[in-house]
Amino acid sequence: MLHLPGQMLEARPLSESIMNSKHAYSDSFLRKILARNKVIVSVGVSLNAIRPSYFVARYLSRRGYTIIPVNPGYEGELLFGQRVYARMDQIEQPIDMVQVFRKSDAVPAIYEDALACWPAFKTIWMQIGVEHEATACKAQASGIDVVQDLCPKMEHQRLSGELGKYGVNT
Repeated sequence: MLHLPGQMLEARPLSESIMNSKHAYSDSFLRKILARNKVIVSVGVSLNAIRPSYFVARYLSRRGYTIIPVNPGYEGELLFGQRVYARMDQIEQPIDMVQVFRKSDAVPAIYEDALACWPAFKTIWMQIGVEHEATACKAQASGIDVVQDLCPKMEHQRLSGELGKYGVNT
């Protein structure tokens, strides 16, 4: 639809107008996840400052989250004060959430590895464009919260009202 100056646009929630995701998550569910998950393993994060995964990790680390990067291509380097690991089984500390920046077909193995490393982890969050229904169902049946096809940075900004400072109606 073409928008001409002076025409009114139909107001829709940000999540509908931008995301077009088939997954619906309540704001209270997303707030709960963002509030309780402070140590996040970020699988597939890039150290390249122009990559979306870098922006997300940087934003979250500046908001008090501990981001533990996993990417074999950067093993041993540092990202926001944290060592980059090649594999999740190298991480010795407990974690709350696994964030996936990999293709959807990698999700089952990532989930199984995370479960083997941290049987009590709370959430698996699949980035925009990443989803795997069978793994999501398996995780939910085990009591693990699942978010698919959303960005925690964008949701944090939206839910905190941070975007409102820049004129975006959240």
